[in-house]
Amino acid sequence: MIDKYAPLEKSLGYAFGNRDYLIRALTHRSASVKQSNERYEFLGDSLLSVVISRHLFDKFPDCDEGLLSRMRSQLVKEDTLAEIALGFNLSEFIITGKGERKNGSTRRNSVLADAVEALICAIYFDTGSDLVKLDSVMMSWFGPMLESIVPGTQKDPKSRLQEYMQGHGHALPEYETFNVTGAENSQVFTVTCRVVLFDELFTGTGTSRRRAEQDAASKVLARIVANGKRK
Repeated sequence: MIDKYAPLEKSLGYAFGNRDYLIRALTHRSASVKQSNERYEFLGDSLLSVVISRHLFDKFPDCDEGLLSRMRSQLVKEDTLAEIALGFNLSEFIITGKGERKNGSTRRNSVLADAVEALICAIYFDTGSDLVKLDSVMMSWFGPMLESIVPGTQKDPKSRLQEYMQGHGHALPEYETFNVTGAENSQVFTVTCRVVLFDELFTGTGTSRRRAEQDAASKVLARIVANGKRK
């Protein structure tokens, strides 16, 4: 009999003693409200923050709270967790209702990120709440990112764009919400960004207005770099 979860466990670097924890972590609320991964996600988010905070605290003894917080935000943000999920091919294992899968929800960053947080909780429970074992597994996921992170480089695209415009004496970017689609709990925002440097509008999308604005700002920054202007 084919063990459909074995490839995922191999990618995670962890074999579950109790697969019920794994299945709960993979269950989207569209498949089961009572048995969804939302509660696991809640605890997993806190465990993730604790583990990453401790490693940053030890790695950068001279950094103040503000720098440590920005680095932590970079490592635990939705996009980073979704990137990790893609490395696990996690979208193929997430359990959803039929409608959600047809809509491609398992490939949305928000769903992938939530599932990664839920998996952290599932591993924590499966180890008998052993933070040392959990830490070891998580560092196999986050270790390379921790090694490459540099203090002071974690400003988000919107902040960096604003600083660039101010620093060069230009008017600030103007953001406008162009469209909102989807149900209330799975909305997708489309935002435009206008800057005096270019005639065109730059469009960003995201699961919140803020994320859409960040996406649009990142595209403006990319164009600035492409045109030979320094950020």
